[in-house]
Amino acid sequence: MKKLIDYILLARPWQYLKNLFIFAPVFFGIKLTETQLLLNSVVAFILFCLVASSVYVINDLKDIEKDRQHPTKKNRPLAAGRINKGEAVIFAVILLLISLPASFIFNQQLALVLSSYFLLNLAYSLKFKHIAIVDVIIISVGFVMRIFAGSAVTGITLSMWVILMTFLISLFLALAKRRDDVLILAKTGKSMRKSIDGYNLEFINVSLSMLATTTLMAYIMYTVSAEVTSRFGSENLYMTSLFVILGLLRYFQVTFVFENSHSPTKVLLTDRVIQSAVVLWVITFAIIIY
Repeated sequence: MKKLIDYILLARPWQYLKNLFIFAPVFFGIKLTETQLLLNSVVAFILFCLVASSVYVINDLKDIEKDRQHPTKKNRPLAAGRINKGEAVIFAVILLLISLPASFIFNQQLALVLSSYFLLNLAYSLKFKHIAIVDVIIISVGFVMRIFAGSAVTGITLSMWVILMTFLISLFLALAKRRDDVLILAKTGKSMRKSIDGYNLEFINVSLSMLATTTLMAYIMYTVSAEVTSRFGSENLYMTSLFVILGLLRYFQVTFVFENSHSPTKVLLTDRVIQSAVVLWVITFAIIIY
């Protein structure tokens, strides 16, 4: 039983929260009530989760020595020695052998997105995660690929606004995570990743402020654009900006005041203020457009 729990931890199921971006096309396309499209999105979500877990396993294999020096990552199954490297490799291969062929049978465009996502992240784990700025850009591209996966299985054309905002907010979150690594380096003298040499607090703080401002402005422009108000039949979408502002300010507080931005997923899963902002945004947005 303990071994099974370790395999589940190795797969990082809490990270599946990121894959909810797959549902963005049906949500913004006002198609949530169409059962078939929603089911297609659910299948894409499941398959994407399996591929993502294989990537997490490979990443842990590559970083096993670094993780053993990290204050929290040292407790991961591989770093702690509860799962050996051979078992981890077999687990990653099984996840891929299930997800990629199944995605090809289900939807060839989805299979292309998933294969591209895997190859991109493989390159990230082996090389690009060590290059400052390039590392966070690749993470953000991965989020954009999630919404392309949702588009592939629903046939819903993605708005340039949705693509832009997804890229910006994911880049913001990735840099906030890097800030935590910079703080660990400053406090302990231990570098958690090679790319940290290309970052410092001043650079990250300025970048976070710039990205938050750009994200907010892009969202406001989205809600008041003639194309969007005409498609949704409402000029009241701008009111949802309140919850976007609340979410951003709270994340700034978590990052700068509490210095606890090491895992955006865990922040979202534990922070009641951010959870409230997200839920209220979804409810308000849905009421207005549906």
